[in-house]
Amino acid sequence: MPALHAGKHGRESIHMLSVQILGTGEYLPSHRVDSSTLDIRWNKPAGWTLRHAGIECRHYAADHETTSLMAARAAQSALAAAGLQANQLDCIVSACSVMEQAIPCSAALIQRQLGLGESGVPAFDVNATCLSFLAALDTMSLAVAAGRYRHVLIVSSEIASAGLREEDAETCMLFGDGAGAVVIGPAAAQSRAGIKGAHFETYSAGAELCQVRSGGTRIRPRQDMQAFLDGACFEMNGRHTYRMAAQRLPAFLERLLACAKIQLHEIDRIVPHQASAKALAHLEALLGLPAGKLVRVLAERGNQMAASIPVALHHAVTSGRVRRGDTIALVGSGAGLSFGGTILVY
Repeated sequence: MPALHAGKHGRESIHMLSVQILGTGEYLPSHRVDSSTLDIRWNKPAGWTLRHAGIECRHYAADHETTSLMAARAAQSALAAAGLQANQLDCIVSACSVMEQAIPCSAALIQRQLGLGESGVPAFDVNATCLSFLAALDTMSLAVAAGRYRHVLIVSSEIASAGLREEDAETCMLFGDGAGAVVIGPAAAQSRAGIKGAHFETYSAGAELCQVRSGGTRIRPRQDMQAFLDGACFEMNGRHTYRMAAQRLPAFLERLLACAKIQLHEIDRIVPHQASAKALAHLEALLGLPAGKLVRVLAERGNQMAASIPVALHHAVTSGRVRRGDTIALVGSGAGLSFGGTILVY
């Protein structure tokens, strides 16, 4: 059994899980939206959107590109990288911020898109908004290490554009659509791969800073259709979100490193949630990182919510910036307000 040690407030962390990321994949929607196009939409001077968002382009899903279709395409890419077929999966986990529909879970729809509709392979969702991928990776790594499953697909697929208010330039310019996926399984006996530690914190005092109020049971369309429609778009208090996150991030990162029993200089690459150019610059400055240690894909992808981290990881792997044996940190924040991180040997 892996050794245990007590974390903050008595929580226990596990070192080291013999679990490996076997393959990564991405799906990029078909419709490219350049920042120059948004300048025209909002009647802004040329270069305004790029200057404020740090994003050159983002992609929006077309009508036929559903959440589950994009997820399946990313999953197929990850399966190919892992040298596996879809029928070799033991579990399918959807880790999206926003579901394709309220019922059934998105994972069931992804299972069907993969041609496994009669397979009986368990499929379910894990939702922690922009930290959904990390929450699912943490949960399913424990299941793999315990022998419950062997090959698990974790996929985050997001259509952020569906919930944006087009007139809200400050928020709208940040987001893009897309999907990222990984397949995890037991690490090979001769491999150094494994999960060194994971840590999560939630501060629900900030629960209303980022929200979509409709879609659940809180606002009921039969009682107030206009309220339901008004609450169907994403709402964010960007200034207060950034301030609250910035105040809590340093201590969180210290606890994450302590949980993994590792020093910052021992980490080869940091793969963060691509929240915004300002957030990435703050993280880089806070940690005093040398150029290139922080993986960035924001300029070509935008903030893809929960898909941001697996997409950034995929780019780091396929570009050779992350190699087998590297120690990497996956870190981010999400609505809640929540923080999460996983440190692993790839």
